[in-house]
Amino acid sequence: MHPRRFYTLSGSCPDQVGIIARVSGFIAQHSGWILESSYHADDGSGDNDSRYFMRMEVKADSLPFHLAEFRERFRPLAEELAMDWKISDSAVRRRVVIMVSKQEHCLYDLLSRWQSRELDIEIPCVISNHDTFKAFVEWHGIPFHCVPVSADNRLAANAEIRRIYEEVRADTMVLARYMQILPADLCDSYPGQIINIHHSFLPSFVGARPYHQAYQRGVKLIGATCHYVTRDLDQGPIIEQDVIRIDHSDSVEDMVRYGKDIEKAVLARGLRYHLEDRVLVHANKTVIFR
Repeated sequence: MHPRRFYTLSGSCPDQVGIIARVSGFIAQHSGWILESSYHADDGSGDNDSRYFMRMEVKADSLPFHLAEFRERFRPLAEELAMDWKISDSAVRRRVVIMVSKQEHCLYDLLSRWQSRELDIEIPCVISNHDTFKAFVEWHGIPFHCVPVSADNRLAANAEIRRIYEEVRADTMVLARYMQILPADLCDSYPGQIINIHHSFLPSFVGARPYHQAYQRGVKLIGATCHYVTRDLDQGPIIEQDVIRIDHSDSVEDMVRYGKDIEKAVLARGLRYHLEDRVLVHANKTVIFR
């Protein structure tokens, strides 16, 4: 990321001749200075039509207007191109709500990156279905909300999560090993805003003991997947993945430890790509501009 303030324009549209020329021409017409640009043309193989993806960083002070006016001026061109698009300001920190259950590694890692400003975000609160990490979170000066979830109160609990998320004006929710399934209506309300991390054994090794199952099967690679949450369990658009190699000498305990390390790294990278608007999604397919 550039040290100076910039706007990030990202979007996708049906592929056609002249997209770059028209968008960059619009920016140049208003004296805009493009700092970085990335493009990708999907060939339209399979069931999808050919589609074009783009991301541009524009120096904020090179434009004679702010974001609100940019949106108004750019909208007619975007409509002509049938473009799904958004523009964000690097000076505005994203508000990220972290959700966790009883596994601490992803929570600890995110708070460490937040405290060191590696993740330049605001964390208005942490939500958990247990009070295990209440003291730890509050020690960081972050409000902690314990919302227990059971078969008897699931509807009320999910309504409370929605209320808190809206009340703190968050724009991203991170499931940092939050071991509850979010209801379909909550997922539908915040498309592209909820990020999850899970072991990439799914769907081969489902259930509560994936590493034990993998150990019994003698797997040679373990990994993790960061993805957006949708109403279809663990089927949302993939943001980031990684693996590490293991062998017969590694125990279940070794695999769990390796798995935690890679889950932390993949979640942090995936969240950063999301925050920097490097993730573009269309028809459940993701394009990542690293």
